[in-house]
Amino acid sequence: MTYAVNKSDAEWREKLSAEQYAVLRQSGTERAWTGELLDEERAGLYTCAACGSELFRSGTKFDSHCGWPSFYESIRPEAVELIEDRSHGMVRTEVRCATCGSHLGHVFPDGFGTPTGDRYCMNSLSLEFSPENDA
Repeated sequence: MTYAVNKSDAEWREKLSAEQYAVLRQSGTERAWTGELLDEERAGLYTCAACGSELFRSGTKFDSHCGWPSFYESIRPEAVELIEDRSHGMVRTEVRCATCGSHLGHVFPDGFGTPTGDRYCMNSLSLEFSPENDA
């Protein structure tokens, strides 16, 4: 897929911290319960930490007790790209930023009690948060 934001590996390494690079560009995962956005409860907007594209609204965030920030839907279906992931001996659905192709996390069909039934389990390192009063 061709992305609107397309940088070289060197450009991504320069822009992102080592931890962000490992998650966003190498499909890594931050340790559960360590992300700084896990307990964020303010109203606002979540964007891609790599390119700034709008991804999630705070009103769709919920506490799934999984150790990562969870949302029941993206801001728009076309804001994210969903890709089958067969790594680590399991079948999951990877979520990438549709603008730059950065790895955000995975989506699971176990968001019980949410309007969509989905749980977008995202890495805090892949997101930036802008409180509503700052947006």
